[in-house]
Amino acid sequence: MNSKNILITGCSSGIGLDAAINLHKRGYKVFATARKASDVERLKKQGLIKALQLDLADNKSIDAALSKVLSQTGGRLEYLFNNGAYGQPGAIEDLPTDALRQQFETNVFGWHHLIRQVIPVMREQGFGRIVQNSSVLGFVCMPYRGAYNASKYAIEGLTDTLRLELKKTNIKVSLLEPGPINTKFRINAAIQFKQNIDWQNSVHFENYQSQLSRLESVETSTQFTLESEAVTRQLIHALEAKKPKLRYRITFPTRLFALLKRCLPASWLDNILAKA
Repeated sequence: MNSKNILITGCSSGIGLDAAINLHKRGYKVFATARKASDVERLKKQGLIKALQLDLADNKSIDAALSKVLSQTGGRLEYLFNNGAYGQPGAIEDLPTDALRQQFETNVFGWHHLIRQVIPVMREQGFGRIVQNSSVLGFVCMPYRGAYNASKYAIEGLTDTLRLELKKTNIKVSLLEPGPINTKFRINAAIQFKQNIDWQNSVHFENYQSQLSRLESVETSTQFTLESEAVTRQLIHALEAKKPKLRYRITFPTRLFALLKRCLPASWLDNILAKA
């Protein structure tokens, strides 16, 4: 297999952008997508990767982008990295159902629709790798992250099931589970929070104040926060290893909470997570 075509969603910044740039350097033909036309134009100006507009909340946009990719690859697509997502903070009782629905449109349903279009291509060519970017919040929960938690739990379940269903094929499926990564995720989450949550009139007002302060903080790094390249390194293994891992746990908090979830009673883990 000589061609190394990869489609990556969510490349406006952070993990997606880092993956696109570094995979291009490794010889991949990268198709980097973003939701906003302005971000696509900025990617095109870099001249390193092929940039396309793809809105994960719009099936027609997904279909159009994939059609353009396949028209430039002779109908082949060896790799898919589903990465595009955002966080919608807010207590469950304050979360409008439409906001939860929109969280799933982008973080789950769009990924599912894209996968359904890609799998027949990979079956026909006899090879494929699908990598899904989940989160530590795909297997443990934090207060005020219910919408995002639910979307990532859904991705974990869909991905595990997909892996089982494709077991007899040459299409490999892996999950990445990053913890804190230095991206624009928190800033974007703060925007969604203010847009959709009536936080000033909530019984959670005092907790929201501290949560919002953390989201909007200029200083985003902690001792456990890694740069996007830490995710890209594991992505490369998932794409290139003869036997890729089912899960790649990235950052110390992810590995720690995976261990605690196996070892601690649920009530003890709840006490820890309630303070996070």
